[in-house]
Order: sequence, then structure tokens, then C-alpha cells
Amino acid sequence: MKPHSNPPSTSDKALPGFSHSRAQFEALVDSALAHAKKIGATDAAAEASEGCGLSVSVRKGELENVERNRDKSLGVSIYVGKRRGSASTSDFSQAAIERTVQAAFDIARFTAEDPMAGLPDADLIAHEHRDLDLFHPWAINSEQAAELALRCEAAALQTDARITNSEGAAVSAQQSHFFSAHTHGFRGGYASSRHSVSVAPIAGTGEDMQRDAWYSSMRHPDELAAPEVVGRYAAERALSRLHGRKIRTVSCPVLFESPLASGLLGGLVHALSGGALYRKSSFLMDSLCKQVLPAHVQVLEDPFVLRGKGSSPFDEEGVKTSARQLIHDGKVQGYFLSSYSARKLGMTTTGNAGGSHNLVMTSTQTRAQDDLKAMLKKLGTGLFVIELMGQGINYVTGDYSRGASGFWVEKGEIAYPVQEITIAGNMKDMLMGIQAIGADAYNYGAKSVGSVLINRMKVAGA
Repeated sequence: MKPHSNPPSTSDKALPGFSHSRAQFEALVDSALAHAKKIGATDAAAEASEGCGLSVSVRKGELENVERNRDKSLGVSIYVGKRRGSASTSDFSQAAIERTVQAAFDIARFTAEDPMAGLPDADLIAHEHRDLDLFHPWAINSEQAAELALRCEAAALQTDARITNSEGAAVSAQQSHFFSAHTHGFRGGYASSRHSVSVAPIAGTGEDMQRDAWYSSMRHPDELAAPEVVGRYAAERALSRLHGRKIRTVSCPVLFESPLASGLLGGLVHALSGGALYRKSSFLMDSLCKQVLPAHVQVLEDPFVLRGKGSSPFDEEGVKTSARQLIHDGKVQGYFLSSYSARKLGMTTTGNAGGSHNLVMTSTQTRAQDDLKAMLKKLGTGLFVIELMGQGINYVTGDYSRGASGFWVEKGEIAYPVQEITIAGNMKDMLMGIQAIGADAYNYGAKSVGSVLINRMKVAGA
């Protein structure tokens, strides 16, 4: 691993792959804030950003698409008392900046007052911004990216003669940087990157065809899984689903594969988010300090994980972030709040404007040997789910119903693949019904959790 440090904030040179430097962004933002003050804004915030990248896809051994993206933006929010207006532009000329600020000011003047509107309190602002090692540009050209994608797809197709087709493979290299500031004292920004390799092979022929997919996504290209490993694993997943059956409707334990289990954690985050809470559209209303998960379940949030996909030294409002225990022994210790939602609830922001930061859900009962095989043993007889379809979650009531496919398990062993089924329950019952969490943790975006066993759900089949 090569050592890396971000360039100092005073650099007047553009970072690798970017057209604009940090110093240029600071000048743009300062110009916008100065003009906002000049025309009479009570408060103002501005952010300059730039993103660029390369995406290459192949299919059946042939190059399919090469896409290069580059975008830039200056966004401005103006406060006139308790009125707020926003506008943005991709034109960085001084005239365009002044027009954008004026547009935001005019919107604010004619917007209804909102007593909760406003920048975060000055004492909550992040002034020290630690380097979280988030920027690792990938110096890869389209030919090299295509070669990696072809290797990934070829590995999938060569895994077994029953891999008969492919929806393609892709390689993506993306990077961005920004600088933002506002009139309550915040100034900060950083660069970040995200790269990926993915493939979606198809197994079988005729009426018995199954598709699956896999990917690797990292901030540093050196940490990506080898394309051949991604290809073979995706192929093995597709092959395992051949000869799927329908099953009769039954109530039984359900084991969620670790990538899907992160969706359960996502449902918890949504229900504990300030926006859902102040709108009274959450199935976990007034849950602070209350039991919503079994006592063995813990959830930690850590925004300071080096190279973490959800890492940040401050949130979208410039509020300092902090590591915390969100769920302790199954009880809610805090919500996900921005300044606005916190004021609506009579609370203080938690530094979560823009979302959660690196959540990890664990169980005090999990042992190091609790891999997927051990979790299937704990499941006993029931359903092991590896794919979910649809968005059938009512976050107001917690009602949950989604199409699914996976495997029927008997006496801790996979018996056969199943398809065309629906699993249903209520999120409150599902969360309280978590019996075990596996040691097979998988990081999906900013959430990490092992496979999750729920004691009982309705499985609707033929």
C-alpha cells in the first residue's frame, strides 16, 4: 500500500484529474458569500464542486460503451430572516455567480417564513478536519478499463459451460472534490474517489435461466477484488439458482444474506431519521431510549473510518461529526438529525445532514466461527434469501412485503433453490425478531452487517 496524504488546503494547483483547484473553489465560494452580504442576505452558504470519471462496459467479449463524465456546480443558499432560497449554476464567471446569488435572494424574499430555517449554530461547526484518506484517483484509460472488464466477464463465462450468456461487465473510476462555507463560520472541503468492477452473468437455457451479479467497490483501486474473482463468484451465484422451485405458503424463519441484511439496517435508519420523525411518518415514533431490537443487538456509527464509504469529518451543513453508539443493547440512543429536523423536534443536530456515516450492526452473541454455514445451521428449516425485488415497505406502519428468491433450507443444509415467492411481515416485528447476526459481515455502501436471521416471517408461494 502506497502512503498517501491529501494536498494542503492552500494549494493553488488542481488535484489529479480535476480542472479546478481548491484555491479556485475557495475564491468562488467567497465571492458568492460576499455578494450575498452586499445585497442584504441575513446569512448565506455556498458550495463549489467538481466531479469526473470514466465508465466502460463490455458484453460477450465486445466493447459496448465508453463514457466520460465531467460536471461542476456552484450552489448557493440565502437566508433573509427565516426565509430561505437556493439556486445553482455551472457557470463560474463572476456575472453568473452574482446572478445565482440574486436568484436565491429573490426566491428567499418571496418564500413563506419558516421559524426552523437557518444555518446550524456556530458552536456546532467543525473547525478541525482530519484527513480520512478518501482520495485515491485511478490513473486508468479506457483501453485498460475495457481489458479489466473483459477479464471479469471472461472469468464468469469460463466458470461452467452452463454460463451461457451475460448482461455485461463494467469498470468505473470516479472522483470528486468540493469546498463549502457559510456565514456561521464554517469553511471546509475535501476530495474523494470511488471505483468499481462488476459483472452480471446468465446461467441456463430455455425456460430455466437465472441471472445474478456481483461487484467490488472501493475508494482505492488497489483494494478492488481481482476481476477474475468477481467474475467467478457472480457465475457461481447464477449457477446455484438453476432449477428453482415454487414453494407452498408457510410461516418460517428467514435468513437474509449479508448484502440484503444491510437493507434492514437501512430501514432502521429511515425510521430514526429526523425528516420521517417530525413528519410523523415513521413506524418508530418516540423510540428514544426504547427497545426496538433484541438486547444482543448493537449499532455503531463511526464517521472517521479511514477510506470508509460513509466517512466525513463534517456533515453537509459543516457540523462536526462524531462516533456514537446508535443502538445499545437493543435500545435507541439517538436519531439521525440535521439542524432543521432537530429544531422541528426540539433537539440538537447529530451531524447527520446528508445521511448516516459508516454504520455497523453486530450481536454480542456472534462468535468468530459464525460464518454462513453456521448461520444456515441456526436457521434449521426455513428460507435463505439472496435477492429481493420491489420496494414494498410502508415506513409509516412498518408493513413489509417484497418479492424474493433464494434457497429452501432443511436441517441446516440448502435443499434447493426457490423463486417467485413473496416474504411479508412488519418491520417492528422483524427487528425485534432478529435471532442472530453472522460473522460474515459485508460492507454495502456505508453499512456493514453480517447475515441476519429473523425468527418468523410469512412466505407466500404457489
